[in-house]
Amino acid sequence: MTDLERYSRQILFENVGREGQERLRAGRVVLAGCGALGSVSASLLVRAGVGRVRIIDRDVIELNNLQRQMLYDEEDVRAGLPKAEAAAGKLRRINSDVEIEACVDDVKADNAEKLLGGFDLVIDATDNSETRYLINDFAVKTGTTWIYAAVAGARGGTMTVIPGETPCLRCIFEEPPPPGGLPTAQTDGIIGPAVAVVASLQVTEALKLLLGRTGELRKGLLTVDLWQGTFRTTFAGPGARNPDCPACGRRVFEFLDVAT
Repeated sequence: MTDLERYSRQILFENVGREGQERLRAGRVVLAGCGALGSVSASLLVRAGVGRVRIIDRDVIELNNLQRQMLYDEEDVRAGLPKAEAAAGKLRRINSDVEIEACVDDVKADNAEKLLGGFDLVIDATDNSETRYLINDFAVKTGTTWIYAAVAGARGGTMTVIPGETPCLRCIFEEPPPPGGLPTAQTDGIIGPAVAVVASLQVTEALKLLLGRTGELRKGLLTVDLWQGTFRTTFAGPGARNPDCPACGRRVFEFLDVAT
């Protein structure tokens, strides 16, 4: 099967084309997490033909994951496979053209550069605030674009962070919430369609970035309530960046620099 056959419908889309498909093939994306958001995002990126994808996740697949984590099945649960390894195996069978790397690990301050460095962008598919603030520090410090996303219940949100151009995570939420301060799948439950919508929004922005169509990126923080059918954008105006932001304003990287 040639690239033209595999991607023919995507190439027909006027915002991709043959040149865009080559751009995607040259793209490098790292996913921090491969649970609900990560499994959907990884599948979409690999099916689109993004050339290199690294998947980072330490967790093992459990039965309760199958309701929303789209890459896994009951056999993976019985085998006790780590999510990163199971996902990589499935994705290689979906698209052998893509270089897929599995890292059974957590992103931490002392390995962030090793795990996240050298990629065009970072996809946030984590399930905890501490890692997101660490990713934000790494991205702002190194000038790496990253795409935040979170989902619980039927609600979620996503935001593209381009260091030096857009607000970063700490411009909007200066400090992480206290333990238990945010809804999670463990406290509020979660429905699969909300995961699929937020991950699709996140990957659409990733494709725009890899295609060089940065003028078409969505601005600000988009929040979705799928049950109510509402979409809302905030922090999109010219004053959204905080000049006194600890990370992108004062360049204090307290979540990253604990390793040094």
